[in-house]
Amino acid sequence: MSQVAGEAASRTAARRIRDWAESGVPALTGFPGGPTLVPPGVAATVAREHTARIATVTGGRVRLDGARMLTERAAFTRSTRGGTRSAGRACRLLPTADGWAAVTCARPDDPVLLAALTCQDAVDDPWPAVAQWLRTHTGAELAERAMLLGVAAGPLAPAPAEPPRPLLPRSVDGLRVVDFSALWAGPLCAHLLGLAGARVIKVETPTRPDGARRGAPDFYRLLHGGHESVVLDPGDPAQRRALRELVDSADIVIEASRPRALTRFGLDAQAFADAGGTWISITAHGRASDRIGFGDDIAATAGLVARAPDDTPLFVGDAIADPLTGLTAAVLAMSAPADGAGRLWDISMTAVVAATLDPGTTATVPIDEPYILAPARRAATGTAPDSGRDTSAVLAELGVRLG
Repeated sequence: MSQVAGEAASRTAARRIRDWAESGVPALTGFPGGPTLVPPGVAATVAREHTARIATVTGGRVRLDGARMLTERAAFTRSTRGGTRSAGRACRLLPTADGWAAVTCARPDDPVLLAALTCQDAVDDPWPAVAQWLRTHTGAELAERAMLLGVAAGPLAPAPAEPPRPLLPRSVDGLRVVDFSALWAGPLCAHLLGLAGARVIKVETPTRPDGARRGAPDFYRLLHGGHESVVLDPGDPAQRRALRELVDSADIVIEASRPRALTRFGLDAQAFADAGGTWISITAHGRASDRIGFGDDIAATAGLVARAPDDTPLFVGDAIADPLTGLTAAVLAMSAPADGAGRLWDISMTAVVAATLDPGTTATVPIDEPYILAPARRAATGTAPDSGRDTSAVLAELGVRLG
């Protein structure tokens, strides 16, 4: 390596460490009570590049620090680093017969599903049986069973990154966004579009409200402040038609469902894009995959883990795939293909994380505590609407009657 190339590599490494340290992610990375660790990859740098692009597209209207946004949920929930347990404690890294795997138990039905995975009777604490089963089964066996059962789990292995696409920046000021997403990644995208001047209408169904409503209320308000809320039941023919009318009125649609769920709603993502709209589709592993996942297990299975001195994998940050994907989705929503056509963005959270990793940035670096910033909260603007608050007003505006 030439001296010039070596100096450039050193500057890149220094920037990576600085961006990680200022993000707050190292404060959530490592064993409890152990040293803080700077993770591999350049996710914090990528997050900062995304918010810099958003600032440019909005003419400086939206200025945020993407690196700091990777950890802001932990500031609301007061989560701490857990080593092989995620900051939220719902996901664990466990050894398999041929390596390591990430397994999430976050939903009420997950203990029953994990019992089915291990062929055991359901119990309140599924983890001992899961750990025992994994020690005698490979990561591939886990992935196959997890997909069949709808369990968020998989082996730690990198996924290919999506190739770059030629994009032009575009303003979203005044555009209508219909947001079907829940939890963190999709709502963060909608939040950023709202800050940039878009009108955001959140859509929920009566039986499946956003699970984040049960989480930290101030964090939910941060992501949904100033938005409108519509509740429609796609099982009712009149409300199903109203749902299609609402989507047809949108400039941008955000969803995080598997394609077959959209079909049941009577929605066609590709047709929407072909008609000139922007459809943001966020899934764990891409629209062609039936596997599910959440922020912690997705990041780990994509390869974004820190390593203890004995090579034990450790979680990085707090569900870091979620904010990283939300930032990526917002940048894509604020972009347009060079030909100005509509676009169906197939955003694989795994691919988003994997794109931040390369062989030159895979080292885990210990760092002294004084250089680490703790997760920080941003102030919410506006109030988050109660579920369904704006249904009648929005449908009246569209000229849609349910009765």
